[in-house]
Amino acid sequence: MTDEHRAMLARLMALAEGQGADLVTLRALIEEASEAGAERALGTLGLEGQGARRDVDELRELLQAWRDAKASAWKAVVGWAVRFGLAALLVGMAVKLGLTDLISS
Repeated sequence: MTDEHRAMLARLMALAEGQGADLVTLRALIEEASEAGAERALGTLGLEGQGARRDVDELRELLQAWRDAKASAWKAVVGWAVRFGLAALLVGMAVKLGLTDLISS
């Protein structure tokens, strides 16, 4: 909850309390409304019921596996690029030093 939301909630509670509402009742009402809103939001996302926690855990594992695979692929690409660059450098040095005559003989 942002500071702006907290301030608005505090103002609304003060207003309701000033009009005769009990502070304990107000807090209970806010808590129930928050839970109902959270359940509605989760339901909209399809994350309600007993298996929702397991589904979210599996999604997190899948996302982490994807990130690991992506990082591994980038490391492999960089590794092969470095190897290719070093091989080209060695071939260039061999040509420059005239060592190609020794290889072709």
